[in-house]
Amino acid sequence: MEWQTLIEEPAVIAAAVLALGLVVGYLVGRLNKELLTAAGVPDAVEGTPFERTAQSIGTSTVEIVARLSSWFIYGIAVLTAIHIAQLLDTDAFWLRVTEFIPQVFIAVLVLILGFIIADKAELIVSEYLRGVKLPEVSVIPKVVKYTVLFVTLVIALGQIGVHVIALLILLTVYAVGAVIVFTVAFKDFLISSAAGIYLLLNQPYGIGDEIRIGDQSGIVQEVDLFVTKIEDDSEEYVVLNRRVLEEGIVRLRE
Repeated sequence: MEWQTLIEEPAVIAAAVLALGLVVGYLVGRLNKELLTAAGVPDAVEGTPFERTAQSIGTSTVEIVARLSSWFIYGIAVLTAIHIAQLLDTDAFWLRVTEFIPQVFIAVLVLILGFIIADKAELIVSEYLRGVKLPEVSVIPKVVKYTVLFVTLVIALGQIGVHVIALLILLTVYAVGAVIVFTVAFKDFLISSAAGIYLLLNQPYGIGDEIRIGDQSGIVQEVDLFVTKIEDDSEEYVVLNRRVLEEGIVRLRE
């Protein structure tokens, strides 16, 4: 009788721990979902690739994060119950698993955050470069996006103990190659940027001035880092700042 009690007691405790873990996991998931919604996360991730992928399988980013937090609690509860019931009598296994689960959880969160940041970075860069009339500029937002995703992947893999030295070497080669390609392909872009800095610092003309650049003349509407916009009675001209310095500026006076 005593022997049977000793066997049943760990099993009862393990069952209680498992039941408690299931309840706590469910409540934590619900709480996280409400907190993320209240913090405006659904609006922040709206339209991102990760959110569109989540919606295509009938869920959302907030739902995934909430479920991950629940599953984390469930996993801890199951492992604790197994340990109490002495179904696996190995402390080393328990130690490795309890170390690995938080790492996986953090890695998944890093990936989700990386998708969001990459998409937002692409939109911000696209918006900033919208007025630049260079065909090569359309590549820059994509380069920024995939660079962020690559760095995110390296960080996530590092969290779960994957050796990322090869990926870091690849990232270094990628960065060096991107700089070389960018310098060669975007020579005009860089020259216009340098010219724009010069014009913004010295301000040889300002908005409302009537000027002539080469064979184009009109009233200055906008001056930014890359271009100067002027318009006459019927047309608007977008002139690269490189041309402004190359062809010179004539200020027209009445």
